[in-house]
Amino acid sequence: GQQAARGAWPSARCGPGLGCPSARRGRAGATAAQQRSTGDECGPEDPRDEPKHPLSDCALEHKAIKLEEQVRDLTERYRKALADSENVRRRTQKFVEDAKLFGIQSFCRDLVEVADILEKTAESAAEEAEPTNPNPTLQKIYEGLSLIEAKLQSVFAKHGLQKMSPVGDKYDPYDHEIVCHVPAEGMQPGTIALVTQDGYKLHGRTIRHALVGVAVESQE
Repeated sequence: GQQAARGAWPSARCGPGLGCPSARRGRAGATAAQQRSTGDECGPEDPRDEPKHPLSDCALEHKAIKLEEQVRDLTERYRKALADSENVRRRTQKFVEDAKLFGIQSFCRDLVEVADILEKTAESAAEEAEPTNPNPTLQKIYEGLSLIEAKLQSVFAKHGLQKMSPVGDKYDPYDHEIVCHVPAEGMQPGTIALVTQDGYKLHGRTIRHALVGVAVESQE
């Protein structure tokens, strides 16, 4: 009877609510499983699974306005760049055209001095070949010089070089240089009465001023 009582004693000690090792192990395992389950549910979430909230209407409108401003700014810069490029192209073209037209300007300045000498020589020959002093040789020289002078002026005109004819015109400081004043006899004061040296223009640009005498009112 005592052995049966001793055999039953351990079972009585491991009843409900008692500190039985097997019960403690069971409760510990259940608690750990619950903690793992709870930990899995309450653990850190994957940032990739976070919902991506779209921009608000106000933010989208603000961004659109900024983009429009950038487009306007870039468009304005592009237009200015085009305008600058066109100005550079026009200036370059004008420079090239001027170089073609006025590249012979220095040569023309020297050549008109030769024309001056030829004209004076022809005038002297004309004075010597007057009818009162008939000289066939002088007459031929004068005719030859006149032909050369006419041909030279024709070549000048072909290349845009023209002699001024300012007598009777108003004085212009851009074209004329005053060397003397003469009484305005039958002429408007301030107009050119005589020319002591011819002026020349190359394609409308004055390359040598005409030396002139300007009419002034006579003081009595």
